[in-house]
Amino acid sequence: MALAWLSVLSLFFMSLVLSQPVDENGVQSTPATSGLSFPWSRLRLPRYIVPHHYRLLLHPNLTELSFKGSVQIQIDVQNSTNWVVLHSKDLKILQATVLDPNFSHLSDKTLPVLHNPSHEQIGIFSPRVLTSGHKYFLYIEFWGELSEGFSGFYKSTYRTSTGESRTLASTHFEPTSARMAFPCFDEPSFKANFSVRIRRTSEHISLSNMPVAKTVELHRGLFEDRFHPSVKMSTYLVAFIICDFKSVTTTTSSGVQVSIYASAEKWPQTTYALEVAVKMMDFYEKYFDIPYPLPKQDLIAIPDFQSGAMENWGLTTYRETSLLVDPLTSCIADKVWVTMVIGHELAHQWFGNLVTMEWWNDIWLNEGFAKYMEFISVEATYPELRVDEYLLDTCFAAFGYDSMNSSRPICSPAETPTQIEQMFDTISYEKGACVLHMLRHFLTDEVFQSGIVRYLRKFSYRNTHNQDLWDSLSNTCSEEDFLRNEYCYSGREAFRNAYLFSGDHLDLAAMMNTWTLQKGIPLVTVSRKGPYLLLRQERFLTTVMPTDPLWSTLQQGFLWHIPLTFTTDTSSTIRRHLMTAPTDSIYIGSEVNWVKVNTDMTGYYVVHYEDDGWEKMAKVLLENHTALSYKDRTHLIHNAFQLVTAGHLPLNKALDLIGYLRLETHTVPLLKGLGYLELFYRNVERRKETVLTKKLGLYILRFFRAVIDQQTWTDLGSVSERRLRSEVLSLACHLNDPVCVQRARQTFNDWLLSNYTLNLPTDVAEMVYSVGARDDRGWASLFHLYNISLSEAQKNRIMFALTCSTDPNKLKSLLELSLEGKVIRSQDLSSVILMVARNPQGSHLAWNFVIKNWDALVQKLQLASNSIRNIIIGTTRQFSSREDLANVQLFFESIKDQANQLSATQLALDNLEKNIRWCERNLETLRAWLDEQRN
Repeated sequence: MALAWLSVLSLFFMSLVLSQPVDENGVQSTPATSGLSFPWSRLRLPRYIVPHHYRLLLHPNLTELSFKGSVQIQIDVQNSTNWVVLHSKDLKILQATVLDPNFSHLSDKTLPVLHNPSHEQIGIFSPRVLTSGHKYFLYIEFWGELSEGFSGFYKSTYRTSTGESRTLASTHFEPTSARMAFPCFDEPSFKANFSVRIRRTSEHISLSNMPVAKTVELHRGLFEDRFHPSVKMSTYLVAFIICDFKSVTTTTSSGVQVSIYASAEKWPQTTYALEVAVKMMDFYEKYFDIPYPLPKQDLIAIPDFQSGAMENWGLTTYRETSLLVDPLTSCIADKVWVTMVIGHELAHQWFGNLVTMEWWNDIWLNEGFAKYMEFISVEATYPELRVDEYLLDTCFAAFGYDSMNSSRPICSPAETPTQIEQMFDTISYEKGACVLHMLRHFLTDEVFQSGIVRYLRKFSYRNTHNQDLWDSLSNTCSEEDFLRNEYCYSGREAFRNAYLFSGDHLDLAAMMNTWTLQKGIPLVTVSRKGPYLLLRQERFLTTVMPTDPLWSTLQQGFLWHIPLTFTTDTSSTIRRHLMTAPTDSIYIGSEVNWVKVNTDMTGYYVVHYEDDGWEKMAKVLLENHTALSYKDRTHLIHNAFQLVTAGHLPLNKALDLIGYLRLETHTVPLLKGLGYLELFYRNVERRKETVLTKKLGLYILRFFRAVIDQQTWTDLGSVSERRLRSEVLSLACHLNDPVCVQRARQTFNDWLLSNYTLNLPTDVAEMVYSVGARDDRGWASLFHLYNISLSEAQKNRIMFALTCSTDPNKLKSLLELSLEGKVIRSQDLSSVILMVARNPQGSHLAWNFVIKNWDALVQKLQLASNSIRNIIIGTTRQFSSREDLANVQLFFESIKDQANQLSATQLALDNLEKNIRWCERNLETLRAWLDEQRN
C-alpha cells in the first residue's frame, strides 16, 4: 500500500515541480516563504519531532554522476508545532509536504522550505499545526550530485586490466554525512527503520543494509531493487551501493549469509576475507551471547575509500587493502591487518550498531570497544597471528599523544561536524582500547564479558552514555532488573577481583571517570624505604620539563584511580593495589631486591624507578632477562626512553638498559629497542649531522649484527619471526649494510629480468623494491608496475619504494600525481605526502608542498578528516629545529581561521617543541655515549 501511495505522490508532485519555479537552493520561490525566518538556532535538532520509519527511493545516474530521490518519513510529534526541522546538505529540495495518518495532505499547496546552510538544516513549514501526540508523514523529493570526495553518496571508479574505466556509487555517512544523500534526522539518537528502494540498470547490482525482497523491471533496462525493512538504527549506519562487482558467499553456523564483494578482476583476492568474516561472526555471536539480528552480512572493497573501513549494519565497506589478500603479493602484515580490520567492523555490528552512543562526545564507546575487540576476537580465532604482541604498540601510540598538553579527555565536547569528525582519533580508538584492557584485567575476563553482555542486552536498539557502561560492569541493578534477574549478577561476582585491589566497596564509575573525563596519562614514581614501596602519582608530560615554571600549573587537579600491579624477585605472583591518592605506600618486605610495576603493561600508566631503581632493572635484564615476561621487558624499554623525553632520566641510562638486547630472542622487545635507535638515527640524519649519523648507523649494524645475519630471505617462520625479518632487513639496507644492499640489488635485478614473474618473498619485497628504486631504471620499472598491478598491497609497497628515492624531482612528481588523483588515487594522497616526508631528502619538500597546495588538499580531503590531521602531524613531526618551528607557526597563522578549528595544529606544535627539546638535551649525550662504545 505504501509503495503504491508513494507512486501517486510522485506523480502529484511532478506536476507541481513543473509549475513552480525553483531557486538555486532548490526552494520553491512562492510568496509563502516571504516573511518566514528559520525557526531553529541550535546545532542539534529539536527533540519534539521523532522519526520512526524512512521509506527511501534513490535513482542514481552513473553517467551524469547525479541522483534523484524521495523520502517519506513517519514522524511522531511530541510538542505541537508548525515546523519540521531536519538535516540536508548539498541537496536540492524539489518538493515537500506533510500528510496525516490517512495520507491526506495538510495543505493543498507546496510547503515552504527554508535552508540554514551553516547548520546543514532545512525547515519545512506547515500552515496547519502538527498536533502533539499525533503521527504524520513527511514527504520530500530531492536531487543531488554524486560527491567528488569520500563522504555522503559519492562516486568511485576503477580501471580494468584492458584500460576501461568503470564507475560505481557508494556511501559513507559517519559521522554527519547521511544528510548529503537524503534529508534526515542525522543524529545518532534518532534511530529508525529504513525501507530502501534503488533504481539501476541491468549491468549493475545494488546493495543496502538488508537483502533484496523483490526486484521489479520498471521499463526496458531499468530495474528497481526493493530491500527488506531494516532494524532500528542510526542514520550514519545506512548504506547503499550501485556497482558491477562479483561476490563469493557462504553462511555462518547460525545461518547468516556472508558475502565478500570486489571488482571482477580482484574477486580471487576475496577468499581469505570470507574465511575471516565467518569465523568472526561465529565468535561474536558466542562472545556477546546475542544472535546477529540481520539475515546477511556483506563486506565490500571500495576502490576509493578514505578511511580503513566502515561498519554500516549488514553492509560493511572497506578500502581494498583492508579486505583483499593476494596470495602472491600480500605479506603476513597484510593478512594481520585485514584480519584485525574485519574483526573491528564486525564487532561494531553489536558495539555501535545494536547499542549506540547518545552523542558523539562518547564515540569511544563505539571505537574504543571495537578497537579492543580486534585483539580479543583475533586472539580467539587466529591465535597463530599473535596479535597480543601488537596491543603493546597500540598503547604506546596512545601514550605518545596523551603525554602532550594538547591531548584531550576520552569524553570531550563536540558539537559542530568539524569537532565531531576530529573525535575519531588516537584517543577514542587506541587510548579507549587500552583503558578497556586495563579494566578487563582489573575485573577479570569473566566479569568483563558478562558486564558487556548485560550492557548490550539492556540497551539493544537504544543509545547510551558512559555511565550506562559502568553500571553494567558493576553490580548496579535497578530493583526491577534485580527482581526479574535480568542483566544482573551478584556483587560478589562483580567485585571478586576488585577486592584484590581494594577491600572497600568500589565505585567503578568514580574510578573510570578519572580515565575518561580528564586528559593525560599518569606517571607513577616508585622508590624504596626499608620494607615499603613508596608511590607517587603525577601527570606525565613530554612537552613540558619538570624544571619549567609551567610544570606545576599543568599538574594541578589531576588524580587517577590507578589499578597497580607488580611482581618482585622473590615472587612471580602478581600483587595488586588500587592507588587513589597522590602518594601511597605498600609493604613488600625487606628481602625484596627489585620490583617491576605494571605487570605485562596491563595498566595505562608510565613507571619511573627513582634512586637506583633503573640500575636494578638494567642488571636484571643483563643477568636474567627471562625473569621478566617479554611484555615487561618491552614495557621497561618504552618507559625508559619516554622518561628521557620527559626529562626524568638521562639518555645514557636508557641506552645502557637496552645493552642486554644482544641476549634477547623475542621479537617485540628487540623491535622496540631497535625502533628507538632507528628513530634517533633518522632524526640526526634529517638534521644533516653527518658524523653522528655515521657513528650511530655503524653502531646499530655492529650491535645487531647477529640478528641481521640470522635472517633468511624467505617467507618461512612464525608471524613474529617474519615481522622481525621484514623490519630488521629493511633497516639494515637503509643503513647501507653492504651484505644487505648487495643481496637486495641482485634479487631486484633477477626480478626485473623475469619481467616481474619471479615471486619475491613478500616479507622482503618492500625492501628489495626500495633498493631497486635507487637508480633510474629500477624506479621507472617500479612506477610502470604500479600503474598496472591489480594488487593494492603490492602497489603500497611499490609506492613506499618510489618515495625512498633521493632524487627531488622524482619525489615532486609523486606529490603532484597524488594531488592530481589519476595515476595515484586521491585516497592515497595523504600517505604519499607522509612517505615523502619520512625521506630525509623529502621532509621539507613535503612540507612546502602542503603549504603551496593547502586549499586544494582541504577541498579534496575535508578540513577535519583524519587525512588532513595525519598530513599536519606527520609532516611536521619530522622537524627538530627552531627555524622549522617558526616556519610552521607562520603557516598556521596564515590559515588561522582553519587552524583554530583543528586540534592537530597544536598537537603538531607540541610535537615539534618536544623534538627540539630532545635534541637540545640529548644530542651531546648521544655523541659521548657512542664514543664510549667504541673504546
